[in-house]
Amino acid sequence: MKDMTQSPVPRMADTMYHDMLSPPEVVAIRAEVRDFAERVLRPRARAIGETDESVESFPRDVFDAMGEAGLFRIPFSAQNGGRGLSHPVAATATAIEELAYVSNSVAAVYDVHCILAGRTMERASPELREEFLLPVTQGTKIGAFATTEPEASTDLSRRAMQTTAMRKGAGYVVTGHKRWITNAPVADFVTMLCNSDEGMVELLIDLKSPGVRVGAPDRKLGNRGQLTGDIYLDKVEVPEARRIGEPGEGLRIALQTLTYGRIGIAATGAGMAQACFDEAMQHLKTRQAFGKPVGANQHWQFKMAERATALENARSLYLKAALRMDQGTEFPEPEAAMAKYYATELAVDMARDAIQAMGGYGFMRSLSHDDHHNLVETMYRDAKIAEIYEGTNEIQRLVIARALFGKELTG
Repeated sequence: MKDMTQSPVPRMADTMYHDMLSPPEVVAIRAEVRDFAERVLRPRARAIGETDESVESFPRDVFDAMGEAGLFRIPFSAQNGGRGLSHPVAATATAIEELAYVSNSVAAVYDVHCILAGRTMERASPELREEFLLPVTQGTKIGAFATTEPEASTDLSRRAMQTTAMRKGAGYVVTGHKRWITNAPVADFVTMLCNSDEGMVELLIDLKSPGVRVGAPDRKLGNRGQLTGDIYLDKVEVPEARRIGEPGEGLRIALQTLTYGRIGIAATGAGMAQACFDEAMQHLKTRQAFGKPVGANQHWQFKMAERATALENARSLYLKAALRMDQGTEFPEPEAAMAKYYATELAVDMARDAIQAMGGYGFMRSLSHDDHHNLVETMYRDAKIAEIYEGTNEIQRLVIARALFGKELTG
């Protein structure tokens, strides 16, 4: 039995998906990132997916290689150290899909580093961008983004948020506790949403500042290469020059960034679903049962036809949302919400279907006979979080419902 993490199966999207949406530069980015993912990421993907979380296990080698390859420059303008693409959101989402096809952990690290921390930094002063955003594009500093708290996640209202930034002279004193912050255990800085007497503020906090403590990496069901941890803040002094945007703009900045992030998470859903689809198709075509391939059974023919159609829809939805954002739409709804919930639920469903199609082989983390490993086992564990983070899928349905019925009816 071949190790499927080392011998990729045929990519069905290359023949089934006819991309009529992506501009030529986005098509080129897909090819570039796919080549990187196959050469650099795939040989490491199994270890990244199976190794328990620790600072030592963070895939720093892959992160550094992404920086050296210029992948962190894809989302940004030339003046901010980026590639200056005409369609950076679509290009970034496409890059994330290609990374997620091989390792959703690495795709999630990329998403937070570039989209959440990096995109927030684009609203910062020229001095802050020079000090922090330029290193983000080069991969010499790792960024994190913090909104969630032990008692505030989906609800980011001032009523719920307990982390405070109180005015003191020409700056703020920050006290509070943030939870499940991706990259925190290895990050150099975090862009953080805080409550203040001026309204919500977005601050950049150096994680080496006095009064900051980062907890040990959480141990999770999946996405083990994506480290998350708590950030504790005890009277941390932050200069006013490290505020991003104006006082009272923090929530809008965070929500706009999260909308972009949801497009990225939709792309991870498409990537994971496609990977599981391809693995299942290869098995269904080649595995014999009762004298014929398993795929000769109409049940699996119809099931995979349904999933192929869903993959078409998922990819088109995230690309449409991304292209609307590239055109200047700050909140490209309802497409961003539709893409996020649809693609991530598809990833979970397709991973489950792939395991069922592959039987015992799909369920194996490692087969003692020949150390066989099946990618769908990792994807099954990784996919679930995509339905939860960066806005639960229930919230995405509410966003869509508000577009249909109006906020006065939905609340």
